[in-house]
Amino acid sequence: MATLTAVSACAATACAYNDNGCSAPAITVGGSGSTASCTTFISLDARGGLPTANGQVGACQRLECKHNTDLLCTASSIEMTGDTANCASYEAE
Repeated sequence: MATLTAVSACAATACAYNDNGCSAPAITVGGSGSTASCTTFISLDARGGLPTANGQVGACQRLECKHNTDLLCTASSIEMTGDTANCASYEAE
């Protein structure tokens, strides 16, 4: 089984899964154009997910990303930046 990539930091403080870091068990990276983003992002007043910030990338929908192999992220870790959780590790081939 492949190892899942860790979400090492997330700046999207409005996300219900951001509780001093990504607390979603697994996120999906998607988006369109030149920006990859977290499609698991949801803006709610409540906080959810794991009790600790140990989020991982469960799937990557950006086929053109150099870190994507078989729809899994192969980067050592990723950072989500900005209010809408953009993937700072995204690099198109």
